[in-house]
Amino acid sequence: MTDTTALIERWVRPEIRAIDAYHVPPADGMVKLDAMENPYSWPPEMVADWQQRLEGAALNRYPDATAVKVKEGLRKVMGIADEHDILLGNGSDEIIQLLAMAVAGSGRTLLAPEPGFVMYRMIASFVGMGYCGVPLDENFDLDLPAMLAAIERTQPALVFLAMPNNPTGNLFSADKVEAVIKACPGLVVIDEAYTAFTDADHLPSLQHPNVLVMRTLSKVGLAGLRLGILIGAPAWLHELDKLRLPYNINVLTQVSAEFALDHFAVLTDQTQTIRREREALFSALAAMDGVTCWPSEANFILLRCAAAREVHATMKAAGVLVKCLDGAHPALADCLRFTVGTPDENARMLDAFKAALAA
Repeated sequence: MTDTTALIERWVRPEIRAIDAYHVPPADGMVKLDAMENPYSWPPEMVADWQQRLEGAALNRYPDATAVKVKEGLRKVMGIADEHDILLGNGSDEIIQLLAMAVAGSGRTLLAPEPGFVMYRMIASFVGMGYCGVPLDENFDLDLPAMLAAIERTQPALVFLAMPNNPTGNLFSADKVEAVIKACPGLVVIDEAYTAFTDADHLPSLQHPNVLVMRTLSKVGLAGLRLGILIGAPAWLHELDKLRLPYNINVLTQVSAEFALDHFAVLTDQTQTIRREREALFSALAAMDGVTCWPSEANFILLRCAAAREVHATMKAAGVLVKCLDGAHPALADCLRFTVGTPDENARMLDAFKAALAA
């Protein structure tokens, strides 16, 4: 054993050494449909206006510590009431970590339905919380008896409900969500990362004193900015803001987000196009023999096929990158997740998928 290894084993927590870093596969030169990104760029004249706006960014100065103008833009485009406060993070991941840090303590638990967003489990490990994953039912809806039993048993400090859910793409039944909120002794965070692709809106759930709503600009076309949004009672966000690192939203992100929010109609048009393409893609996949796919309220489609790992590898070799979920959770055996791309990208993905199935 080397000196370095001995030091790591002595000082790095066992639960950290036991996990793997979040892996992002290289995608240069590929049709990239693995990460739920908006495939559309801005019109050239909009790009030119944005670049002109960036010229005024003062890189020699720290950014606005509270990003006031960004929050004003978010209130306008998302219809956030004045009674609710907004906290911004460097992506939703930072917000998830802030939430977990705020409530972490000896014997405290973070609970989430599974399969779900992997960062809930990972961040629980980061901050030393216990984690309880509760399997969804056969329709990927909340298993309410199991959820209520887990809540009674673990008394979770923090519960995440992703709606639509990643990687399944569906919304949980409203009555079941309401029951979970009422039963939970701690904080319930409704993760609306994919809100742009559904008509559902969970801001009314903020009437409950233990509910916060989390959103992001990543899925509407601003993944490169890394801007997460937490909405809720000022008293909750006041406590969480104590953990937020100073100047966490850099000046280029703030200027770019302000500009994008001023032109939000362009992003809305793009998301509506993605929603239409999602339905066309779903119809094509559902018509294939040997393929099971689930209706989606997000910008991706979950499907199951035979030998998914081999299909994934064959598609990758053909230059099309999708997400292989086989092995991620027992309910995802032989599952792949296809991000909805442009019509041309979707056609190339379907051709590669058909060829891989026939190989």
